[in-house]
Amino acid sequence: MDMKLKHFFMLATVLLLMTILTGCVPGDGTNNAENQAGFFWGIWHGWIAPISLIIGAFKENIRLYEMNNTGWWYDAGFYIAVISGFGGISLFRRNKGERN
Repeated sequence: MDMKLKHFFMLATVLLLMTILTGCVPGDGTNNAENQAGFFWGIWHGWIAPISLIIGAFKENIRLYEMNNTGWWYDAGFYIAVISGFGGISLFRRNKGERN
């Protein structure tokens, strides 16, 4: 299989899964005062932050960040996911002049 086609299918699969799993966006009512978002919810919300931002433009109750959270641990998960997700993209980029 061509390498570009393989990357396309991998990206399409990841985007499809993220779209399906966006039922767990911040502000959707999953988390409340009794059931607060913790570290792993923070990681998930950090990964889907761009999608939450787009959905939040059209739905008033959807937020980028879960207000009902456990505090520091949620924040740590959220920021780890945001930094690794968006900063990690640069690890896979190559210079145009570089060839294998």
